[in-house]
Amino acid sequence: MTDTMTNPADITALPEDALVWCEIPVTDLDAAIDYYGKVLGHPLIKDESGPNPMAMLPVQSPADGTAGHLYPGKPAGDGSGVTVHLAVPTLEAALERVMEAGGRVLPGIIPIPSGRFAYTLDPDGNSIGLFEFNKAE
Repeated sequence: MTDTMTNPADITALPEDALVWCEIPVTDLDAAIDYYGKVLGHPLIKDESGPNPMAMLPVQSPADGTAGHLYPGKPAGDGSGVTVHLAVPTLEAALERVMEAGGRVLPGIIPIPSGRFAYTLDPDGNSIGLFEFNKAE
């Protein structure tokens, strides 16, 4: 018997996407809304309609894409937690906004076949990768 988790003999048994959602814990939701809005270049809006306040990460179509939200929580800090990679249109411009908004940029832009990325730390120490997809030629 083949284990589809370690040897996907039947690719149809695999999920369409590996990541379905992300949650980024922050100590001050209002400050994080301001920070991420500046870094991503799109405003985030506080949503208090559920049991806990949160702010959705901006995407064109939340029903069709993978997204996430910020929420009041306990960040791992100092980059020791999971790294979430967020899409940005232009990497260098986003990295400048990280520094202007009070985050840290870790050295090195890393190219890979589908684009390039850099690691950053938000003001709470969350490890956030900023990813620029290759432009269509």
